[in-house]
Amino acid sequence: MQRDKIYIIKHYERSIDWINDLRRLSENQWRMAIEPEKWSVAEVIGHLPPWDEFVLNHRLPFLFTEEPLPKGPDAAQLNKMAAKKSREQPMLATLTDFISTRSRLLQAIQQLTDEQWQQSFKIGQSELTIVDYFVGLINHDAHHFSQLQKVIQV
Repeated sequence: MQRDKIYIIKHYERSIDWINDLRRLSENQWRMAIEPEKWSVAEVIGHLPPWDEFVLNHRLPFLFTEEPLPKGPDAAQLNKMAAKKSREQPMLATLTDFISTRSRLLQAIQQLTDEQWQQSFKIGQSELTIVDYFVGLINHDAHHFSQLQKVIQV
């Protein structure tokens, strides 16, 4: 279990560093679509903080209680609003938002006890552990970071 916890924490630490390095992108690179008819680099990065906020505020506080998990947001609507915000704000604001939110999520993860890392919980019909849950989120990050690396060559 310790190895899984370290893997997850390291991913979140590296993601903050990697996003911080994007500060050196030009405005053209920042606004470039990752593929024709797809989101820009800004929009891809900009859609991640609302999901980190969701995990922080509507998942972690409820996973180890008897309370039911709050209903998840409408993913398409949340992503649409986040993409719009990142199109309209400066690059530094989007990057700072990511780093701030991700740092708070990292701190929350680091506070989980060994017992909580091993405890299972249900989301819908699926039974998961914290490791399972965060590996899924890491896979989502990896998908988007891979898309970005192909475009920006950082």
